[in-house]
Amino acid sequence: NKSLTAIFSTTILTALECKLVPGFLKQLDAGNGQVFGVTSSNTVFTLYGGAWTMIRGSLKHVSVGPAGVWGVDSSNFIYRLQNGEWVVVGGLLKQVDAGGSVFAAGVNMYDDIFCGVGWKTLPGKLKYYSCGPYSCWGVNSADQIFIMKDVTSSACGGSLNWEHIPGALSMIEVSTDGKVYGVNSNGDVFTRDGVSPRAPAGTGWRHIPIGRAIKHVSYDLGHLWAIAKDDQILECTE
Repeated sequence: NKSLTAIFSTTILTALECKLVPGFLKQLDAGNGQVFGVTSSNTVFTLYGGAWTMIRGSLKHVSVGPAGVWGVDSSNFIYRLQNGEWVVVGGLLKQVDAGGSVFAAGVNMYDDIFCGVGWKTLPGKLKYYSCGPYSCWGVNSADQIFIMKDVTSSACGGSLNWEHIPGALSMIEVSTDGKVYGVNSNGDVFTRDGVSPRAPAGTGWRHIPIGRAIKHVSYDLGHLWAIAKDDQILECTE
């Protein structure tokens, strides 16, 4: 069994090539073929023509996906990018996600969970929440992992029943095509195998060795973006 694991890990290492991307970011999000990120001083950047381009505004967290480009500032005010300008959206969130088919979702300073127009309240408490095409995933303050199934464009709350997934992660992201990636408190990166519309919870976690401690990940169109604990940016491709 040990030798099998060794072979499996080696295969992954050779299959995943990571390169250092110039610049420093504390958080980024990739979706719909776009990449947005924020620095430790809350400056906002987007990847344009292979280079980081600064966007006016000050945000501590940004998200891009089918629901558009969203962000929150240091006071937890919510913004949506419209015609190149940040427009204030009602409510307060510490983290927002634009991965839902037509809706945004997120959590506030009390770990309350919200989604959709008018910010529908979901049961439970999460510190980080991310949505994909047919399910949403989140982690709570104890790093426990949960999935919300049956999420649709007209029902952002899905089944309203959380399913606990074994494991421990400090953040989790669902990509536009439904892939699930996360990071644990040690800086290890994992992906969820077997995820599909028929089996949204998948089959198990697979470790992705990147060779350094990571604090944030995002995946889009075959590119795994990772932020190291020192804010360096890595772009990994299979």
